[in-house]
Amino acid sequence: MTTSKEMTTGRALPLLVNFTLPLLLGNILQQTYSLVDAAIVGKYLGIHSLASVGASSSVIFLILGFCNGCGCGFGIPVAQKFGARDYSLMRRYIFVSLKLSIALSIAIAILTSLYCADILRIMQTPENIFDGAYAYLLVTFIGVPCTFLYNLLSSIIRALGDSKTPFWFLLFATILNVLLDLVCILVLKWGVAGAGIATVVSQGVSALLCYFYMFRHFQILKPVAEERRFQGALARKLLKIGIPMGLQFSITAIGSIMLQSANNALGTACVAAFTSAVRIKMFFLCPLESLGITMATYSGQNYGAGKPQRILEGIKASVGIMLLYTALTFIILMSSSRLLALLFVDAAETEILKNTELFLHVAACFFPALGLLCILRYTIQGVGFTNLAMLSGVSEMIARALVSVFAVPAFGYLAVCFGDPMAWLAADLFLIPAFVCVYRKIRHYTILY
Repeated sequence: MTTSKEMTTGRALPLLVNFTLPLLLGNILQQTYSLVDAAIVGKYLGIHSLASVGASSSVIFLILGFCNGCGCGFGIPVAQKFGARDYSLMRRYIFVSLKLSIALSIAIAILTSLYCADILRIMQTPENIFDGAYAYLLVTFIGVPCTFLYNLLSSIIRALGDSKTPFWFLLFATILNVLLDLVCILVLKWGVAGAGIATVVSQGVSALLCYFYMFRHFQILKPVAEERRFQGALARKLLKIGIPMGLQFSITAIGSIMLQSANNALGTACVAAFTSAVRIKMFFLCPLESLGITMATYSGQNYGAGKPQRILEGIKASVGIMLLYTALTFIILMSSSRLLALLFVDAAETEILKNTELFLHVAACFFPALGLLCILRYTIQGVGFTNLAMLSGVSEMIARALVSVFAVPAFGYLAVCFGDPMAWLAADLFLIPAFVCVYRKIRHYTILY
């Protein structure tokens, strides 16, 4: 029988490290999905197919980011009630969130699938990669329920203090994804669509494993019949937290879509370079995202337990971890970006390699800004102030939009490279004073949910 873990007692640094490590490995495995897809597509199907996968990546982030945000948001009351040891209400939140997620994800899948082609046209997707981009995007949209449920279930498991189990499920799913990629692309000849199918099926398997494990192995999740009922009041509270978190990701993605649209207009070579560079960047950003998610659980549990002073201790410890990691990442990317780019394209593609290297060098210089963004945003979300986190996404969107509209036409691909860093800095300028205000408030009153 698996036991849940509280982070309301003990030193913050070892608690954060122990919780973050398996979560980090899980996030790396999730990014491996994208890396494997892009690497196999680029090596076996060619540059145009690689560009097809990348041409819609910001749209995928728009939709899947909303699902991820909602899933994390639905897990916040679970973490808070777990910290407060109100297990009956915690179980009620879990069952209501499951029903909400199924309904929302099916609605999103239907709506996005219907408008898939229109979205790609709005993004100025080049005609020579349009069909491949459409196939990949459509498969991804159809698989939205798998992604939504996995994010929700893993968020609930983490809220109970267990960050190790989702990692093992993802490890299995990642191996399955690699095998399915090879079968779908090399054996069945399904092309770009095959890469999307492999990823969706793998995430669906992860969701099923999380579901059956969660209810079999956590004794405190065993419900009575009354706790399974759908309750409108709890649903409204979950939506009040989850929707702003989902919108925060989506609003951020709108700026990314504008940036990618501007990059798409620069031609297939720039799209291919952007695709490979973003895949590599996201892989190296996994520890920062993992640290942020850890802070959401840590701050949620401690807020629920009435220990807001421990949240500040967690902030200080996580910033130290972040600075150490970003220094190491800077050294790696500055010295090895071209070598990493060769995972996706052949050595003869000198222009793509050069542009990929430039993108990664610029991003590496600004990773500390993104690290601070993740820590502060997730901490604010963990204590329930999701509207403020959403507004930080607005800051990112505005910054990317300005770069897309004014800088890219003037400076080309170089401006694309600075799109994300400018967004990170803009979000930090909002989040730092926002966190100060939130911390002053939570010192003086107890949990409201």
